[in-house]
Amino acid sequence: MKIRFLLDENLSKQIKMAVLRLNHSIDILCVGDPNAPMFGTLDPEILSYLDLSQRLLVTDNRKSMPGHLELHWAEGKQIWGLVWVRSGTSIGKLAESIYLLWEIYEAQEWIDRVDWIP
Repeated sequence: MKIRFLLDENLSKQIKMAVLRLNHSIDILCVGDPNAPMFGTLDPEILSYLDLSQRLLVTDNRKSMPGHLELHWAEGKQIWGLVWVRSGTSIGKLAESIYLLWEIYEAQEWIDRVDWIP
């Protein structure tokens, strides 16, 4: 199964458009999109959504998310991956990184995996 993505609400929606220009088949949502968590959804609810929807989270939230992620795992729950975006990453570079993840990996390879892009 191919990776399905969720972009955190703090990231630009232009990233989604840039990814889809690279390959329109990529399943990518932004927080606030239809069928995605609403703006303002708390981190624990985002993590639960990831588990249920089998989506990998792309985020720059290094402030509150790490603690919530540890609690999520402590409760025996899983996620379908999380990638932290490095500060100052261009939209183009980020879109390419997401595309490469989608092209190279299967979703199951990212279960409970956390990494940095690009």
